[in-house]
Amino acid sequence: MQLPDDIQQAVAPLFQALPPDHAMADLVVPMTGHARREHVELAERAIGNPVIAARPTLVAAVWLYVDELDRSHRVSQSIEDPTGSYWHGIMHRREGDFSNSHYWFRKVGDHPAMQTVDDADYDGHRFIDQVEAATAAKTIPVELVARQRAEWRALFAWCAAQHA
Repeated sequence: MQLPDDIQQAVAPLFQALPPDHAMADLVVPMTGHARREHVELAERAIGNPVIAARPTLVAAVWLYVDELDRSHRVSQSIEDPTGSYWHGIMHRREGDFSNSHYWFRKVGDHPAMQTVDDADYDGHRFIDQVEAATAAKTIPVELVARQRAEWRALFAWCAAQHA
């Protein structure tokens, strides 16, 4: 993932402790109490860095990265643009509120970051439906976890590039 140097430096300790190919391993997580304490502490340090703190889209993203959905929700719901709606929709999908996730994805529209998801089959609404079906079947298909990570990386990198 290509990030501006200052953002890369801010998140490097978090990404070292919780590499992107290990983060967000569950498709649906509880709103609170799921994140590992050491990851939350590293997220707090990253968010405390002025380069991240000044960008609510990156703050919402970092909280999602460590499965702190409630904290991500508080930030994303205050971002009143398609990017905020995108993070908000992802958060609701990850909490298992699939109809609310669809609502927020309708507000997203055709976000430029969607074109950069490293997954030829990516469609936000179809992905919500696939996660809902997997959750109902009590399965965690590896391809959906990979898609979730690719989606997060694409949107995070897009947000970071907007402020470079």
